[in-house]
Amino acid sequence: MTTPDITIHRSPVAPPGLPRARGPLSESVLAVLAGGGAPLPEAGAVRRSDPYGDDLQLLLYVLYELHYRGFAGVDERLEWDPALLAVRAAAEDVFLDALRRDSGPGGKDVAQAVDALQLEPVRDDGHSVSHHLRREGELWQLREYAALRSLYHLKEADPHLWVVPRLHGRAKAAMVAIEFDEFGAGRAEDIHAQLFADLMTDLGLDARYGRYLDAAPAQALATVNLMSLFGLHRRLRGALVGHFATVEITSPPGSRRLAEALRRAGAGPAAQRFYDEHVEADAVHEQVVRHEVIGGLLEDEPGLAADVVLGIEATGHLEDLLGDHLLAAWREGRSVLRTPLEP
Repeated sequence: MTTPDITIHRSPVAPPGLPRARGPLSESVLAVLAGGGAPLPEAGAVRRSDPYGDDLQLLLYVLYELHYRGFAGVDERLEWDPALLAVRAAAEDVFLDALRRDSGPGGKDVAQAVDALQLEPVRDDGHSVSHHLRREGELWQLREYAALRSLYHLKEADPHLWVVPRLHGRAKAAMVAIEFDEFGAGRAEDIHAQLFADLMTDLGLDARYGRYLDAAPAQALATVNLMSLFGLHRRLRGALVGHFATVEITSPPGSRRLAEALRRAGAGPAAQRFYDEHVEADAVHEQVVRHEVIGGLLEDEPGLAADVVLGIEATGHLEDLLGDHLLAAWREGRSVLRTPLEP
């Protein structure tokens, strides 16, 4: 499929252009979004697709993106188009079934799952991206990491807001308090997504929203799609809380290593600030999310314990898949990106 040549203004709020297709499923969906009359994929074809593959993950990403900023030239009414929603539902079933199967033992012991998040390995086990980047990461690897992570961090905290009207009491109050910090505590220049854009600029990257979608591998798309999957479905509110807890609890040590990696590579202060900020802020958030968000949710709805565990395990599973993909390429001196970065 040939994507229409759409001129995109360089405004930071301008929606991105449509990406290139990665297979027959995403090709047919992109054709519809571009205004064509191509038939949408049948449910059977979606069910037979690789749940972690490029085609399905891009299909999910572009359909989820209609609920965020959309795409330049795409009719905004397609956000709630019944036929597109049916395709998305079939793809979500494939993705969620795989996550339930592959992410971990499951169960309802939330305390045990959270405790495991707080155990820092004594040394690098060979699977940690942040350990690799701190110890031996080169500037080109840090730039690649920032480019693919931009799909996540430039919408950081947005999907988690969907859970707020689905919470009550302690859980709701604590969630909003943490989100207030994520959105800069009332200061636009301190919004965490803006801090990441500043990091990208410092590293000589294009900080426009969605700029590196075509470059990002399926493993990176999956980590973003997970937030949207959990966030858009009320029935998965417990899983979104589990995902949020995982991000907040594991952030400080990893952010500390990434800040050190950037300093070692000679990155500027704006690049370092994003991770320095997360070391401090998320150390506080860690306790709030455990005792107030999770504690409050399970006090109100104890039946959601298994979903919280799913959210924790699925987040770890997808981060492991991404990390292994990055390290395998970098250790061979190869780029992890589908298209090269500009110098």
